[in-house]
Amino acid sequence: MSTRPRLLVLRALGLGDLLAGVPALRALRRGFPDHELVLAAPSELAPVTATTGAVDRLLPAAAPGRAVPTTLHWTGPPPDVAVDLHGKGLPSHRLLQSLHPRRLLAFAHPGTPEIDGPPWYAEEHERDRWCRFLEAYGIPADPTDLRLPRPPGPSPAPAAIVLHPGAGAPSRCWPLDRYATVATALRERGHRVVITGGADEGDLVARLAKEARLPDTDVFGGGLPFARLSALVAAARAVVSGDTGIAHLAVAHATPSVTLFGPVPPSRWGPPAHPRHQVLWHPGPDGDPHGRRTDPALLRIRPEEVLDALDRLPDAHPS
Repeated sequence: MSTRPRLLVLRALGLGDLLAGVPALRALRRGFPDHELVLAAPSELAPVTATTGAVDRLLPAAAPGRAVPTTLHWTGPPPDVAVDLHGKGLPSHRLLQSLHPRRLLAFAHPGTPEIDGPPWYAEEHERDRWCRFLEAYGIPADPTDLRLPRPPGPSPAPAAIVLHPGAGAPSRCWPLDRYATVATALRERGHRVVITGGADEGDLVARLAKEARLPDTDVFGGGLPFARLSALVAAARAVVSGDTGIAHLAVAHATPSVTLFGPVPPSRWGPPAHPRHQVLWHPGPDGDPHGRRTDPALLRIRPEEVLDALDRLPDAHPS
């Protein structure tokens, strides 16, 4: 076991959450250069975690529905520093306190008055939130420090337009027939269109592929290994998706993207302001990002809006 002091970071969430947290992780790496930085996160995120250059070791940790894990399989002495990047609630605070770290960094919560952390602002952008949080503890952080290194392997579909119909919840999934309309229009313009999906989205991808009449060579369902997905996105002409992990991966690789927002506005989860990242959003009341039906705001986005947004992308005009 390493003799270095250990810094434990809790962020047991998904791919998009991890990528949005990269600026904070890198700030912690710079702020604690002599510590072993251990990230408590789902085991399937180990490959992307390694590409950040900020994490020394991943401690597998997850719970259904993005909840706080009930326990962490921590061994050895208590962490020198523990950092709650999971959320603002009492469960994540208490989980880290149970390990008896010498120092705990967390947002303020009335249930843990002993933690003198900064306040949580619900409307704040996710990247800005965690950087402000660290700044409050005297750790400089840059919310624009998002980029990942270019993948070493080749893309399975260079210069393709990638459509990703899935998301972490049905409320963030744009209807398949509209994705099919976009795919058909793009293919009629002479572009290669490929579909991707997560490990549990094989059926969703297959249905879209059938409706859009795509060849098997352009269908990547069932969850590509991260190295191949990263290479595909990095070399893509553009990525079209809802507010989910692949949209953040496009940002990390500076790949042109069109992101469709529904229950949650882009002001909280959207890409940095840049012409290569187009967002589609019809303002309205906030919805449930974990809901079981497509959010009404997402349903107001039409296929022609997606095609127009693709036309606006610099160096990636689909027509």
